[in-house]
Amino acid sequence: MDATSDTTAVGAAAAVALADTRTDPSEAGPAGAAGGPPAAVPPAPADPPVAPRAPAAFTAPAPGGPPSAPTGPGADPVVPGQAGPRGAGRPAGPAQRYPRPAVTELRLSAFGPHRSAVFPLGPLTLFAGPSGSGKSQALEAYEALAGLASGAMLEEAFPDACARIPDRAVPDAQRRRGFRLGVTVDGPAGPVRLDLAVQAEPALRIVGERLSQDGQILLATALRDPGRRSVQAAWLTGGTIGVTRAPLPDDRLGTALLPLRVAGSTAGQRQVLAAAEQVVVALRAVFPCDPRPDRMRGAVPPGEGRLLGDCANLADVLRRTRSECGTRHALLAEAARTGCAGPVAGLDVRAAAGGGPVAAVLDRGPDRPATELGRLGAGELRFLALALVLLTGPGVLAVDPAAELLSARQALTVLADDFDRGLDRRQSAELLRLALLSCGRGHIRLVAAVGETTAAAARDLAGVAMVDLGA
Repeated sequence: MDATSDTTAVGAAAAVALADTRTDPSEAGPAGAAGGPPAAVPPAPADPPVAPRAPAAFTAPAPGGPPSAPTGPGADPVVPGQAGPRGAGRPAGPAQRYPRPAVTELRLSAFGPHRSAVFPLGPLTLFAGPSGSGKSQALEAYEALAGLASGAMLEEAFPDACARIPDRAVPDAQRRRGFRLGVTVDGPAGPVRLDLAVQAEPALRIVGERLSQDGQILLATALRDPGRRSVQAAWLTGGTIGVTRAPLPDDRLGTALLPLRVAGSTAGQRQVLAAAEQVVVALRAVFPCDPRPDRMRGAVPPGEGRLLGDCANLADVLRRTRSECGTRHALLAEAARTGCAGPVAGLDVRAAAGGGPVAAVLDRGPDRPATELGRLGAGELRFLALALVLLTGPGVLAVDPAAELLSARQALTVLADDFDRGLDRRQSAELLRLALLSCGRGHIRLVAAVGETTAAAARDLAGVAMVDLGA
């Protein structure tokens, strides 16, 4: 491992460059947003014997500027040399226990229309607001973080990163512009914060990352040399070593790489590993879902029976649930009686002889011909697909959850933009009922963007967390 260790703090000030590209200091963000851009950390005494315990604040240029790329010895990231007492940074009051790692907060700044926005996320969270308020972009940010946690490169997570920069964001003297985003992940290790600064122009790269817990920085990275495709990273080691430093690539999430770099031989290293693995487990367990009725109408070849994000292989998955998940298949048939027009006695699958393509049908009951799913309306198909997603889990959905925990110890988060697109009130109400049922059990979480009709109905339901944008 190309790393060096040091008993002192790494540098004089943290240099995770996360700028708020607000063009007007008086601009207010959405409900729950912070006030203005964070202030820089004043220089600490040179070579202190023990690094400061308080997390270093993000350095930020003047309002409207991009994430800066600090250089020189003062740009090294700062992490504490010793692990402090657990719980030092938690707010007073009864703590909620999360037996499964779960993202409980999403933070966006200079990302589309969002300025220093903080969105609390519950088991069932619905984003509502007028067109252009940022519902879809909030879900896209969550999905991008999930991709980075799964090992995706930055250009894969943000294929059009420049489109996420606010129109009025002003580049700095080096023509740099970017955005920042972060999450809080709660779980057995307690609340863990991950913050990320992304430079979109002139080159896409991560210029700063910070993993922290209980007011203590566990990992910090900073871009020291813009000419190199790497960032300088420092993470807590503890014991007599204090801090370990090493370069990390600037196009991958450093937190996801820590399990490959940290041995776990000291208490500090074990704290870093527990926090990093909790974040990775929560972010990887994501299923972006956008049912496409035009792709769901035809027969499909039999396969593994794992539902794709566009639900094009719905018939194959119904074939599997009918034979392996009788209880859930019956629940789906019961939901179909509410969401599909006409009588519904059940859901069946027809397959050609010799293992040919399979087609799903609605059983209309005795003396009535069955209806192929291809003849249903677009709203009915979307309803059936979303109901199937909510009634199943990772074993049926095409996701690749982290292997650090058993599937029973993980919570799958379904991301659904335009959740109620093409649905009537009755279908939307039934899906909300199923979502509350599944999310209440803890193994499924739902983060969705909805229209005003569904939002109005959901505001009166206990257990639904509403995020109203553009108010």
